[in-house]
This record gives sequence, C-alpha cells and structure tokens, in this order.
Amino acid sequence: MAKTFDEKVSSLDEEIRQLHNRRKNLLKQQRAQDSKERTKRLIIRGAILESLIPEADTLTNEQIKAFLEKTIVSEYAKKALSMVKAQPPAQPAKPAEPPSGADEGRTGETARAAS
Repeated sequence: MAKTFDEKVSSLDEEIRQLHNRRKNLLKQQRAQDSKERTKRLIIRGAILESLIPEADTLTNEQIKAFLEKTIVSEYAKKALSMVKAQPPAQPAKPAEPPSGADEGRTGETARAAS
C-alpha cells in the first residue's frame, strides 16, 4: 500500500525524533562513563598521595594542598616531572611463567601420581 505524502513526512519526523533520542542517550552514557573514569582516577591518585606522605591522614585538605603547592614549584620537582613525562607509560605486568621443573608446585596426590 502506497503511503501518502503526509504519512511519509510523518514517518520521517518520527525517525528523526528517535535518532535524536538515541543520540541524547549515547551522549548521556558517554558522560556517565567519563565521570566514572574520573572518579576512579581521583580515588587512585588520592590513595597514592596518602601512601607517599607520612601521616597524610592526620593532615587537613588545606595542609595537603599547601604542601603540594610548595613542593611542585621547586626546580627539582619541575625537572622530575619533565623526566617522568618523557618516559613511556609502564606496561602492565605479564603473569609469571610457571617453574620449569616438572614436579615443582605439585603437592600431595598430584606429585605422587606424577612419579
């Protein structure tokens, strides 16, 4: 059955509306993903900071900020940051290879069964 001109226009308008909604949902998902990644990064970096500054948990946020501001402006810190930036990012560690000995790592019944 042939559609009338008005039905075709209406159908296209509905398609456009659906595509706009899909686009809006995809952008919303991307913002949510970006937010999760940022939150994770902030948590990890905060944990690193606390692990490197002695008794960091006893300092206030203002004290931590003042410490970092004073530390980061030093020439040593600027050079160290330049050196770190110049290095390629570390690759994730590969799982360790199993020992080369045939019976190493076996215990109990497994080792007896192999002999």
